[in-house]
Amino acid sequence: MPFFAGDIFVSDVHKKPVLDQVGEEIGKLKDIIVSAGEPFPAVTALVAAAGRKTYILPWDIVNLFNRRVMTVSARAENLGPASVSPNDILIIRDLLDKQIVDINGAKLVRVNDLRLGDVNGRMCLVAADLGLRGILRRLGLEAKGEKLLSLFGYRLPSKFIGWHYLQTVEPKLTKLTLTISRQKVASLHPADLAEIISEVSQRERTAIFGSLDVDTAAEALHELEPSVQADIIDDMSKERASDILERMPPDEAADVLGDLPEAKAQELINLMEKEEAQDVQELLEHEEDTAGGLMTTEYLAFDSGMTVEEAIKELRLEAPDVETIYYLYLVDDEDRLVGVLSLKNLILAKPGARLRDIMKTPVKTLPLEAGQKDVAEFISKYNLLAAPVVDESSVMRGIVTVDDVVDFLLPTASRKKRRKL
Repeated sequence: MPFFAGDIFVSDVHKKPVLDQVGEEIGKLKDIIVSAGEPFPAVTALVAAAGRKTYILPWDIVNLFNRRVMTVSARAENLGPASVSPNDILIIRDLLDKQIVDINGAKLVRVNDLRLGDVNGRMCLVAADLGLRGILRRLGLEAKGEKLLSLFGYRLPSKFIGWHYLQTVEPKLTKLTLTISRQKVASLHPADLAEIISEVSQRERTAIFGSLDVDTAAEALHELEPSVQADIIDDMSKERASDILERMPPDEAADVLGDLPEAKAQELINLMEKEEAQDVQELLEHEEDTAGGLMTTEYLAFDSGMTVEEAIKELRLEAPDVETIYYLYLVDDEDRLVGVLSLKNLILAKPGARLRDIMKTPVKTLPLEAGQKDVAEFISKYNLLAAPVVDESSVMRGIVTVDDVVDFLLPTASRKKRRKL
């Protein structure tokens, strides 16, 4: 077993001599190969270079490995040149100076140095140095920088993050992306995840997005700028794209599809489940800046003859499939809106009470063609969290929520400009 003591930084050993068992130099350390599929990737071999020759030195023949000396239990003349496999992960070539995702900080960071350490008796990649200290160490100026800052009463800070809190964004390194890392990335807020995806290259975007489960991908996709959405959808299979769109609220899916070429959008709609496709198609038929274009078709509508107890049971069944629930809407047999009930009033009512006896009527509604300004004034005037949208026959068609209003009152760089299909 190789002897190593304490933590070793890659910058400490990079380009240092590697000696054979009698002290002859084999070459300079060029890189370090690590394994995949573990929280802390283990070192499996050293790569030494002498002129144009490259030697792969398996970890099990390494005797000593520290910042002063590296030796192997073999004679230099008995070692033959070898090539690095395309599947090998070389931490200097593949990780140093690269961008990775800091899961705890929900941001992209750059690797300035890498720390190797003991994990259960094996030399492993344990942390990335993201700070100024890492840069100075690689330049051989760490001690001088520390001394200079101390003259002004400052300490040179260390900024390390454990490897298990990081995720690679380079497509080739997906083997280093463990299930636990993917789960942590999935727990990021969709807006944070979208910001990270927006900052990397197209290849890296595709790699990150491809590692997400369908639900997380659906939440993140709507937060991206239209051009980024289009690029990501172009790089995935039509089947996965349609699955993601099906998981999105209809209004958000319509926003995404409205920014795609018409033929592409229609192709994806045709691959979606019939019910979801109909909802999205209906929304795309309305002008974006109208109540019909702003609304979502996901809402809860019950029969006014139900009891409170029956409504609560039904609510528990249907709620997981609805993005936003502020009110219950009461409709007749032809889906005409006859009343509305807040969740608070539903919970406080007696279990045996009929919804028709506790609902509020008449209901203030918006027509499909109402403009953005009218929608905003309507929601503000009546202090609503969501406003029902009806057609000329008072048939319930959808709801516009207060966050939809905020989106167009405070536009962002990712504001969608939906095109009708």
